[in-house]
Amino acid sequence: MDFNKDLDARGLNCPLPILRTKKTLNEMASGEVLRVIATDPGSVKDFAAFAKQTGNELLSSTEGGGEFTFFIKKK
Repeated sequence: MDFNKDLDARGLNCPLPILRTKKTLNEMASGEVLRVIATDPGSVKDFAAFAKQTGNELLSSTEGGGEFTFFIKKK
């Protein structure tokens, strides 16, 4: 999937991946896509809730090798 910006949140625990994502999205233009890579297992439900609360679109959420990859489209 194409993305405009990359955020490495590996090794960070809740709520840091969400806080860094929010900060990064604030710097992006509407319609741009952010890829986030995290290792916190709780991030799966955190990112789903974050997208719902903020109106940003969670395009995909995948897991592999203990890493979680999220693609979020800024509203």
